Amino acid sequence: MAGPVRQHIDIANFERYLRDAIPEISTPITLKQFGFGQSCPTYQIIANDGQKFVLRKKPPGDIVSKTAHRVDREFTVLSALQSTDVPVPKVYTYCDYVGVIGTPFYASKLFTKVMEFLDGRIFEDPSIPGVSPRERNEIWHQAVLTLAKLHRIDPATVGLENYGSKSNYFLRQVQAFAAIQQAQAAVVDCDTQTAIGPIEGFEKVLAYLENPSAQPAHRRCLVHGDFKIDNLIFHPTENRVIGILDWEMSTIGHPLSDLSNLLMPFTWQLAQSQNSVVLRTLSPGALQGLPTSAQVVEQYRQQASYDPGSSLTYGNAFVLMKNCVILHGIKARVARKQASSALATQYAMHLARIVQLAVQVADEGKELLAVNAGDARDFSDVSDARAKL
Repeated sequence: MAGPVRQHIDIANFERYLRDAIPEISTPITLKQFGFGQSCPTYQIIANDGQKFVLRKKPPGDIVSKTAHRVDREFTVLSALQSTDVPVPKVYTYCDYVGVIGTPFYASKLFTKVMEFLDGRIFEDPSIPGVSPRERNEIWHQAVLTLAKLHRIDPATVGLENYGSKSNYFLRQVQAFAAIQQAQAAVVDCDTQTAIGPIEGFEKVLAYLENPSAQPAHRRCLVHGDFKIDNLIFHPTENRVIGILDWEMSTIGHPLSDLSNLLMPFTWQLAQSQNSVVLRTLSPGALQGLPTSAQVVEQYRQQASYDPGSSLTYGNAFVLMKNCVILHGIKARVARKQASSALATQYAMHLARIVQLAVQVADEGKELLAVNAGDARDFSDVSDARAKL
């Protein structure tokens, strides 16, 4: 999982910092870089005594969006959840002095509960290949249970009551991602010296998401922001979650956003791509033990006491919109040669297909609204209103 360092760090300077700030990490250290972490470079620290830790930092260079790569927020939420039943690693320090390694960073223990088993298992394929049907079902069930644990947390009890705005979560998120997309569109490719441009068809998705009639009823809880199977670390031998990765988009928000994100592999299946083995294996009945989307929703409803009902269409469109911007951001970092993952270029190539699916789901949402309202709505005025903000 961890391999050669692709983005250089001044190890000597970092070791001097560690000796004062985290004496538990004995020096000299060995540093490796993880393959995951599209947004923020993530490293494995191997201390002189063999203990393993994680370093997560902002990418180098100018940052396109001030709301992205928020390792400071990751540190805040991980610190707050230490005493809860939500599985998170122990965190040690946050440093915003760029003189140490060039960008702000934080350090955490590599999942202390299973140090003898390294860092557990990460399932990059949501169909969970290579396990029995029973194990596959248990792994998905544990993912749902972990999400419900997070959503049951009262933010005020862990000091996070001000971790997010009390205003309309979906509206502020949509507007924020629209602004990020606009900033990313202006990024100039280092090789071609041309801007990467906006996401084609993006306005259609925004028009649906910004319509108040389409948005679900207001709810507030702590949300991860990118909750999915491959952001979970499972015990090496037991089918339980021991850690949740990538908290940089966490905030106080609506639980539908996280649930829809977990369901995203099933939503992708709607694209009916014959070129994707993963999508085919997620088709109903294609793989024994794999729950259906409806079964995942029902398990979540039982554990979290929230039934999304017909709001799932909106949730799916919302998460697809976010994925479009995330992939667009990866494309921008590839263009600026700032991408932290070795697979970044491959991820960026999926953008066109995900945009097409986002438009499809948004159109379905519009049709559902028209049926419920008894007439068709003109969504162009929503886009016009946003342009004037």
